[in-house]
Amino acid sequence: MKYELPKLPYAYDALEPFIDAKTMEIHYTKHHQAYVNNLNAALEEHPELAEEPLTNLLKAIETVPESIRTAVRNHGGGHANHSFFWTIMGPPVSKAGSKTAIEGPEGKIGEAITKSFGNFGKFKTEFSKAATGTFGSGWAWLVRDANGKLSIMTTPNQDSPLSKGFEPILTLDVWEHAYYLKYQNKRPDYIDAWWNVVNWKEVEKHL
Repeated sequence: MKYELPKLPYAYDALEPFIDAKTMEIHYTKHHQAYVNNLNAALEEHPELAEEPLTNLLKAIETVPESIRTAVRNHGGGHANHSFFWTIMGPPVSKAGSKTAIEGPEGKIGEAITKSFGNFGKFKTEFSKAATGTFGSGWAWLVRDANGKLSIMTTPNQDSPLSKGFEPILTLDVWEHAYYLKYQNKRPDYIDAWWNVVNWKEVEKHL
């Protein structure tokens, strides 16, 4: 069984003006597709592993045969990270920005963030700081540990929190290809804009 590119849950231009259509198209059809292709190529050596859910491979990455472990970490992680990333975003409620981006979400996710970080403003500041400070290419995450505790972490390249024993709740891709066409080297501007397209209803499902 080969891994496939998942269907994008919205049009390329659906996240405008915060994430531009051309970036979305290239990011999805070129970058994500390449991770899928390279993961499938690596697993040709061990076709039995292709029958496993990708989350299982990433959670037990140290048990993956050494000859393909790096490829599974990089390309499998890239596939899983992007598949998750697309789902936790959605069309903004307003081209001028979202009230939720400032005040935070309601419901269980809002309560969990307040309980763990004091309030949404503190969480947003801490998460944005982690994303901005990620050296080179990588991801910022809100994750849950085995005891249900929420925390913020970053991973380099395409490493997955699953490989470190954490379940992802929210993520932000800070590879340059995720924002360079619109924001050039202004990563903080991209991060600030991204809060307007977070789909908190989807994020809450991962609690």
